[in-house]
Amino acid sequence: MKKETIIISAVNLVEGGPLTIFQGCLKYLSANLADRYRIRALVNRKDLFNFSNIEYLEFPNSKKSWINRLYYEYIYFYKLSKSLNPLLWFSLHDITPNISAGRLAVYCHNASPFYKLSFREAIIDPKFALFNFFYKYLYSINIKKADFVIVQQEWFRCSLKKFLNLKNIIVAHPEAVVDCDLKNANNSVIKNKNFVFLYPSLPRVFKNFEVMAKAAGLLLKNGIRDFKVIFTISGSENSYSKNIYKVFKDTGNIKFIGIQNKPELLELYNKADCVIFPSKLETWGLPITEAKVFSKPLLLADLEYARETVGSYDKVIFFNPDNYAELADKMELLINNTAIFEITKAPAIPGPFSENWKELFELLLPNV
Repeated sequence: MKKETIIISAVNLVEGGPLTIFQGCLKYLSANLADRYRIRALVNRKDLFNFSNIEYLEFPNSKKSWINRLYYEYIYFYKLSKSLNPLLWFSLHDITPNISAGRLAVYCHNASPFYKLSFREAIIDPKFALFNFFYKYLYSINIKKADFVIVQQEWFRCSLKKFLNLKNIIVAHPEAVVDCDLKNANNSVIKNKNFVFLYPSLPRVFKNFEVMAKAAGLLLKNGIRDFKVIFTISGSENSYSKNIYKVFKDTGNIKFIGIQNKPELLELYNKADCVIFPSKLETWGLPITEAKVFSKPLLLADLEYARETVGSYDKVIFFNPDNYAELADKMELLINNTAIFEITKAPAIPGPFSENWKELFELLLPNV
């Protein structure tokens, strides 16, 4: 019997949380649905994936220009979909393509249209400023043709629903897949000479590295030196990281180590005393979920996304992401082992809602 086809399209995803989501999706399909469906993945680079039972179609030119990207989404993929005749076309990166399929789903990662961008941030990161301005219009193209729109959090669903008057939005919480021996990692006792704060993030203007850097400077000014802040940027990636490095490179106790691969990042989680996540905008905040796997204390921006992401946990401290003095106070308490943690509870999410890939594909596919 001929298998029906599932298309997973994500030709622009090559790094960060969205790539992790893409990899998690393919891992689930490879292990659980490939015996019943023909799985074809449209990717930018095949070398980013090693999952069996998946057929990869490579589109290396998609990231070279927006003209290429839009050509694929609105012209080429229509022709491709007509020839492949998929049961489900699942676009994992924001744009609702012009395609022919039994069912069409689009996964919206980019929350930039709902961020209040300052003039300074627009100057530092003009690319993000363009996203901030144009993505609302990009989202609106074809989206009412989608059978399902998927977002990661309830606040984002409410924002899209209000803007686009949509009713078919699924909140799908991403899973943290950590390929390492967690039992050994969690049981290993690592005593750092200095208290280690880790901020694992790509350099984006809304990631708010400066609040941590300023807090570190204030601690040093107050004579507190037995700590270290680790940034997973080098200062050379883009205009924002260059600005952060230029302003704070001489601040003692801050270490710029550059973007890390997954095994290196997992080792950093294991060795850190606390993971800080001060980002002002996220559709999820995957490092929060990953840090929980390692049972690490968390210092989080007191924003809706962070509270939904952290769910139920007993090692959380929240802070105002615009107040570096408050953050410095919280860091000092942790360094001195006098911090009082907040015990959080996962909020109830109304349906349609999925907590993992299994539940999501049960919503997307008939008779799974």
